[in-house]
Amino acid sequence: MKRFLVPLFLLFSVLMPCEGALAGTVRMKLAHNLAEDHPTSKALQFFEKKVEEGSKGAIQIQLFLGGTLGSEPEVVQQLKNGAVEMTRVGAATLENFEHVFSAFTLPYLFTGKENFYEVMEGPIAEKIYAATREGGFIGLTFFDGGSRSFYTKNKAINVPDDLRGQKLRVMDSQTAIKMVEMMGGTPTPMPYGEIYGALQQGVIDGAENNATALTLGRHGEVTKFYSMDEHNMIPDFLIIATGVWDRLAADQQALLKDAARAATVFHKELWKNAEDEALKIASETMGVTIVHPAKQPFIDKVRPLYDEYAGDPVISELVAAVRATQKQ
Repeated sequence: MKRFLVPLFLLFSVLMPCEGALAGTVRMKLAHNLAEDHPTSKALQFFEKKVEEGSKGAIQIQLFLGGTLGSEPEVVQQLKNGAVEMTRVGAATLENFEHVFSAFTLPYLFTGKENFYEVMEGPIAEKIYAATREGGFIGLTFFDGGSRSFYTKNKAINVPDDLRGQKLRVMDSQTAIKMVEMMGGTPTPMPYGEIYGALQQGVIDGAENNATALTLGRHGEVTKFYSMDEHNMIPDFLIIATGVWDRLAADQQALLKDAARAATVFHKELWKNAEDEALKIASETMGVTIVHPAKQPFIDKVRPLYDEYAGDPVISELVAAVRATQKQ
């Protein structure tokens, strides 16, 4: 009997308008796992304010920050089941729900920040936003998730061989797991909130993330080397449930899209300042040594990942589209 409950619930959630809409006001829950003072949370607060002001209160968004409603995968599932309407989620998590997002987790997909923004603000990203409609959600905008690099407790990572014997926390992403294995490390998937304790207790030797993890996540208290190999630039996405989106009027949809794009612009400056400040604080206050390894040896190690996806028409098409934007 249980196996029929979720589909039946989803059927009613699509056919019936939300309670707020019946009362003349659309109320939507937006949840994600980052802390209230994180730049992306501030961008979502900006988005909330823009929507409520632009709709004169007809659309109200309730924010649930800091993982209060669960981890990224849990909240995406809640969105698909109708419990929340929107979430900010990383491409690495979405990879487990929609195959196309695997392309964004490939290491060294982008040549740098300029290329990253060119792709994410252009037709390639717009195509991705619409591609997941049948999967239960669509994209409204993206946020910069930063350049991900390795940070460790006891040794600097200057070349891939330095990763040998190192247990490294990775996201719950098959691509991330394969990447670390190809570089020589031992990948250890775990939720973000468990990283600090795992580092402190010696369960893992390091992790990989953008520089704000050192400060906002306080990981710089228990790691002493940050090696800027910048193996990933994985975007975050602001997504909304398809059924919710389809119940909105055209002018309401336009308002949400405009507010989302404005939030991305607002976030870009916040994020740049946050990354720069994180590196400065980590280096000068937390005693973290910032290392700048040559990237080519890391690029060479993960080249087989692209060979694996060469026969995948969805991923290879997206990779080819990104490559076409890069100056030769």
